[in-house]
Amino acid sequence: MKLLTSRSWTFSGSVALVLGSVVLAGCSSLGGHPAAPAAAASPDYNYIVGPGDTLTINVWRNPELSGSFPVRPDGKVSTPLVDELVAQGKTSTQIARDVEQALGKLVRDPVVTVIVTSFVGPYSEQIRVVGEAAKPQFLPFKQKMTVLDVMIAAGGLTDFADGNNATIVRAAEGNKRYTVRLNDLLKRGDISANVEVLPGDILIIPQSWF
Repeated sequence: MKLLTSRSWTFSGSVALVLGSVVLAGCSSLGGHPAAPAAAASPDYNYIVGPGDTLTINVWRNPELSGSFPVRPDGKVSTPLVDELVAQGKTSTQIARDVEQALGKLVRDPVVTVIVTSFVGPYSEQIRVVGEAAKPQFLPFKQKMTVLDVMIAAGGLTDFADGNNATIVRAAEGNKRYTVRLNDLLKRGDISANVEVLPGDILIIPQSWF
């Protein structure tokens, strides 16, 4: 009877040790990266145009030169009297000045305004969601965009997601990694877990092991 009790204790102790090791390993992985800072966006951020965007270009007193024009996959845009103009990587104001310069050879004192009406953005500034999101995808960055905005667009987490062990890879900081608590944010409504994202962030959501 004592031998059986001893074996039972040994088995129970072993199970406890294994479970303890798993829990400690999980805690260790959660603490492997610093928590993402709540505020990250730069207050002077200007939208950068990328392939797939649509530009509405207005040339004052010249409606025949105005209209909506797509930015081609090569990052260039074509308008009346302007065969090719590099738009990728520029702000709308910079593009307007470039159009004025190009038209200035043919039109007297052109005044141009450019408005971005369909947003995709350059690849380097898109937010990417990979792993256990319902709809992994890329999103155009917007000022003051948060992880909650990203997860709403991505349809939330899958049933197999380890949301509190998700990480942000921040290209703007040399691919530094930050931990984000998606389970606390989405399933428990803990708004303190909501953090801002930066252009080029990659949100990686791992699979839970149990």
